[in-house]
Amino acid sequence: MTTPAMTGPLVANPKPTSFDLDALGSWYVTGAISGLGLWQNNRSPGDRRALSDLSNGQVFIQKTVGEWQFFLQAGAYSMPSLGTAYLAAHNATSAFYGVVPQAFVKYAPNDSFNIIVGKLPTMIGAEYTFTFENMNIERGLLWNQENAVNRGVQANYTSGPITAAVSLNDGFYSNRYNWLWGSLAYAIDKSNTLSFIVGGNTDQSTRVTAAAPLLQNNSRIVNVIYTHTQGPWTITPYLQYTSVPRNSDIGIDHSASTFGGAVLASYAVDSNFSLAGRVEYIGSSGNTSEGTPSLIYGPGSKAWSVTFTPTYQYKLLFVRGELSYVKASSTTPGYALGADFNKTSQARALVEAGMLF
Repeated sequence: MTTPAMTGPLVANPKPTSFDLDALGSWYVTGAISGLGLWQNNRSPGDRRALSDLSNGQVFIQKTVGEWQFFLQAGAYSMPSLGTAYLAAHNATSAFYGVVPQAFVKYAPNDSFNIIVGKLPTMIGAEYTFTFENMNIERGLLWNQENAVNRGVQANYTSGPITAAVSLNDGFYSNRYNWLWGSLAYAIDKSNTLSFIVGGNTDQSTRVTAAAPLLQNNSRIVNVIYTHTQGPWTITPYLQYTSVPRNSDIGIDHSASTFGGAVLASYAVDSNFSLAGRVEYIGSSGNTSEGTPSLIYGPGSKAWSVTFTPTYQYKLLFVRGELSYVKASSTTPGYALGADFNKTSQARALVEAGMLF
């Protein structure tokens, strides 16, 4: 199964449960069940110093062959990310994308071209939405500027080493279909791929939700992503630029932008045990005297992070630990970390265990 997408080191069930439904074709049923424990300092108000929670209780049903295909993902989930308050699974599920976070129908008239319509995974960034899909348990600082799920339509085309896609969607899940995405990937050889992704709001959106912050949902995003895989190594460096144009009509009185970079890497020690890490930096424009809005920890703030995640998987079962550290600078009191939003660092330790069936 290629959906949900997974960067590794976790591996999906190689022998998924299938049902032959005659004229309806073969349907596959897989899933992810996992829980996590988390400890942190400088927690946000309402957050806990130590907690345990469900990270995934999801099932995936899909048909992957034929002119008409589909994918359905249902269940509960949490989405831990660096430098932000942890939202428990029951709250995250209701506040973000509901109990069916992704679901789409695919029309594939041939092997080179297809169109998907529904609740789609994002095209942007080098990290996916759910914990089991990624090298690390937590998403990174750059991911905090990206959308995760959008509703819309996407066309995909592949020809030799070139893969291209274009999508019209609702961006940060705003239910206003004014975002346009485009991506172009070139497979240099079997070990190296270079991708360019660009997207943005073509109009304006005033709806504000947990999934659709005002500033990010009215932004433009550019990614350059390079992926190298060879032997036990997977290395993915990427650059990201985001900009929010001035729009006084919706309360954005000054433009703002971010620029950042990250390197994600995974090394397979053997068929069961692997080591993964991530380092990243992000900076934002402006200052408080100009009235620049805050995109990170105050106007003009910056932050870097380091994350280390050893993983062990035996057949369908897995366990992994994680240590992460975020350091911010040029922060504005009231926008930073900690109970009073004036701290400039946060350390976390996590463990996640579960099954990919």
